[in-house]
Amino acid sequence: MKNKTVYSQEHLLYLKKTKRRNLFVFLARFAVFGLLLAVWELAASLEWVNPFITSSPSRIGKTLADLYKSGSLFHHVGITLGETLLGFFIAVAAGYLIALLLWWSEIFRRVSEPYFVILNALPKIALGPLIIIWFGTGSKAIVSMTVLVGLIVAILNMLGGFMATDENKLLLLKSMGASKLQILLKLVVPSSLPALISMLKISVGMAWIGSIMGEYIVSKAGIGYLIVYGGQVFKLDLVMASVFVLCVLAAGMYAIVALIEKLVIKNEK
Repeated sequence: MKNKTVYSQEHLLYLKKTKRRNLFVFLARFAVFGLLLAVWELAASLEWVNPFITSSPSRIGKTLADLYKSGSLFHHVGITLGETLLGFFIAVAAGYLIALLLWWSEIFRRVSEPYFVILNALPKIALGPLIIIWFGTGSKAIVSMTVLVGLIVAILNMLGGFMATDENKLLLLKSMGASKLQILLKLVVPSSLPALISMLKISVGMAWIGSIMGEYIVSKAGIGYLIVYGGQVFKLDLVMASVFVLCVLAAGMYAIVALIEKLVIKNEK
C-alpha cells in the first residue's frame, strides 16, 4: 500500500490561504492590465492625449490585424524569433563553457577577468560598423550582435555561480582525494543550478536587446525593422504594435525559463 501524507488541519488551512492568495495575485495582474488598456483607450478616444503620438489599443489591434491579413506578421515575427533564439543558445552555451574554463584555471581567470569586465562595460552598439564589415548586412550580423550582447553577461554570471561553491564542501572532497573533474561534476555544477537559472533569465532579456539592436542597424525584415520603418514614415501605430508583439514574445520566452526553474526545483525536492 502507498503511504499517504497526512497534514494537520492548520497546515491544510495554510495551503488553502496560499492558493487563494496566489489566485488573487494572478487575477489582479490581468485586472490591472485591463484597467490600463481601458484608460489608455479612453484617453485616446476623448483626445486627452494625441492618439497620433500615443496610438491606442484599438488602433494597435487594427494594425496587427492588417499585418496578419497581409501575411507579413508571422514573417517578421519568425525572422526575429529565429535570430533571437539562435543568438540566445549560442551565448548561453559559450558563456557556460568559458565560465567553466575560467573556474578550472585560476591563471586564465586572473588574466582574462579584467578584460571581460571591460568588454561588459563597452556599449555594444559602438561595434555595429565592425559587425557589418565582418558579417555583412544579413542575419549573421544580427545573430552576432545578439551573441555579443549576451555572452559576457552569461560568462560573468556563471563564473560567479561556480566561484560561490561552498568552500567547506570543496575542502571535504579534496581531503577525500577527489580529482578536480570529480569536484566539478559532483559539487560545482550541481550547486550552480540556481546561478544557471538566473543566467538564463538575464540572457533572455539580453538576447532580445541584441537582436533588436542588430535589426535597427542592418535588417530588412523583423520586428526591429518594423519599428525603425514605422518611425521613419511616422506610422506610430505600427511602432506600438511591433513593441506589443515584442513584449509578448519576450514574456513568453521568459515564462518558459520560469517553467524550467519550477521543474528543476520540483525535481530537487
